[in-house]
Amino acid sequence: MTEKYRLKEIQRRRSFAIISHPDAGKTTLTEKLLLFGGAIRVAGAVKSSKINRNTMSDFMEIERQRGISVATSVMGFEYDGIKINILDTPGHKDFAEDTYRTLSAVDSAIIVIDVAKGVEEQTEKLVGVCRMRNIPIIVFINKLDRMGLGAVELLDEIEAKLDLVVTPLSWPVGMGPSFKGVYNIFEHKMALFNPHGQQSEEDTRVIRDLNDGELIRMLDTSAARLKEDLTLVQGVYPEFNTEDYRNGELCPVFFGSAINNFGVKELLDCFIQIAPPPGSRETDTRFVQPEEELFSGFVFKIHANIDPNHRTRIAFIRICSGKFERGKPYFHTRLEREFRFSGPTSFMANKKEVIDEAFPGDVVGVNDNGSFKIGDTFTEGESFRFKGIPTFSPEQFRYIENADSMKHKQLAKGLEQLTDEGVAQLFVSQQNNRKIIGTVGALQFDVIKYRLEHEYGASCRYAPLNLYKACWLECNDEKILQDFQIRKSRFMAFDKRKKHVFMAESPWALSRAMEEFPKIKFHFSSEF
Repeated sequence: MTEKYRLKEIQRRRSFAIISHPDAGKTTLTEKLLLFGGAIRVAGAVKSSKINRNTMSDFMEIERQRGISVATSVMGFEYDGIKINILDTPGHKDFAEDTYRTLSAVDSAIIVIDVAKGVEEQTEKLVGVCRMRNIPIIVFINKLDRMGLGAVELLDEIEAKLDLVVTPLSWPVGMGPSFKGVYNIFEHKMALFNPHGQQSEEDTRVIRDLNDGELIRMLDTSAARLKEDLTLVQGVYPEFNTEDYRNGELCPVFFGSAINNFGVKELLDCFIQIAPPPGSRETDTRFVQPEEELFSGFVFKIHANIDPNHRTRIAFIRICSGKFERGKPYFHTRLEREFRFSGPTSFMANKKEVIDEAFPGDVVGVNDNGSFKIGDTFTEGESFRFKGIPTFSPEQFRYIENADSMKHKQLAKGLEQLTDEGVAQLFVSQQNNRKIIGTVGALQFDVIKYRLEHEYGASCRYAPLNLYKACWLECNDEKILQDFQIRKSRFMAFDKRKKHVFMAESPWALSRAMEEFPKIKFHFSSEF
């Protein structure tokens, strides 16, 4: 393989996450993008909590039952010479930690907003994480075939609530029953809306002049309003600049209707032109550049039982530099030993195929026998660890107990593997050795119970536990740390890595502990 070929492969990669508040149409948009990429032939239909035809990215049984995404799906396809890697994330706030970790593995993001609901709570949190990681954002305003907020009103809300500088690259003509289509500002094209879910080239007309007679004929009375709106757009919003977008300083906005497959192609065609290729990544020793010759990558997701028939456990590795090759030994920097991967795979949700090579921006699945943890780094010998993949302090806690004494081993294995995925965190009380499950949201408890039963044949029950925060401790003085652990022994626990964790009962208890022990640092994420 020549150096020129490797660099070309890197430059044609585009890896992004699709994120949104629940029910904004995120998974539907994902599937329509896959349709345009030829990755699938028939998309599923998601309607509220009922799924008539299972969506491609929601492949877990509990996702089919609930009508929501509870785990990130990884999908790759080729489009117009570009290799696109989509990571479809859970929208529900109870699974936000999976989404936060996924954002560490992408180079850009598309945020889906419901035209009727506007900016919602979870959208604000996700955009905050994108801004923290300096991830470029494109906004897709969805469901234009329904009545909702006006375009200008929506853009004002996005700027105010999300603190983004926006510029529309398409503009809607009408809405709901009067929705006629979108004008593609980026390419000066008018796309007419037909509610059949099959937008075609015949529905699109290149319009260079807004006084064009064909435009007036197509839109009738709406033509004058469109001309007024586009004059407003040019006067109010900044001109699009690719560099500003890639630097996170400007956010392009598109309008459409994903369920009708409308406005999606315009989004995709623009995305492959402006979205950034793989960029540099920070480690605990230096920044790694994608063009470097030697391979490096990190585990950002682990999924147990991705194929329930074979009990397969897969670790997802984001390639950061060099070239990943099948069968080649790679150095695991935490365990300080080498691993060979004889059957690395690329994914289309739960369907996979063995690959021989992968490049920066790609996501590779490798079989995991239980050795790997989220955040683990692989290299060709250099010892460092990629940063930015923390475990966050849970917000809800329960004791977990075995409900079937004959299935003790199954429960232990299930808890070990599911908490490795990051679905929840497992703590063990230092006082009574009782196991504690900590989660971001209550719905995760239902997912754990369901998966333990259906994937491991284990039964569990929960007991209430009133806690406020789990805090990781750091102190240079071992004597002070030991004194704290003795005095707070009732509230001390170990996490899965045997790190000491203080389980604060209340905000007051946490504040009091901080005042009593000023030399101890209390961390609300495990990465410090």
